[in-house]
Amino acid sequence: MSQAASPRGTFHQIADALKSQIDDDREMAELPSVSVLMDKYDVSRGVVLRAFQVLRGSGDAEPVPGGRWRVLRRGDTVDRRPLEEQIAAVITDERLKVGAPFFSASALATRFGVSRPTVTKALDKLEAAGVLESGGQGKVRTVRAVPNREERS
Repeated sequence: MSQAASPRGTFHQIADALKSQIDDDREMAELPSVSVLMDKYDVSRGVVLRAFQVLRGSGDAEPVPGGRWRVLRRGDTVDRRPLEEQIAAVITDERLKVGAPFFSASALATRFGVSRPTVTKALDKLEAAGVLESGGQGKVRTVRAVPNREERS
């Protein structure tokens, strides 16, 4: 059986093609979805996931919540702190004061490149910790306490 007809090695060919795309397109920040690659290469989900694992092993990509894969580039730094810690850092980085209105879940979702429900969960954790105060549905969330950097670490 030739390699073209065999699933063995197909995932390496897909990984090589994706690696070429990553190298050619410096703006590429995310790999295509599993379903897009399944259709493009006419392979199973498992074959695509194995190709992603090859890219993970070579340090070219990593999984992110939601089933997507982020492209990693040499020299780039990725903030791997939990989202609630990244959002808490916004308070100190933006020098927000107690009582100041806080960003909407939609604005934070865009800023961090995650879904709004994911941001809402992180905001709920910050409310439970006493950092933010909810004004209720449709109301503006406000800063309740300014976290110290030492408290967050």
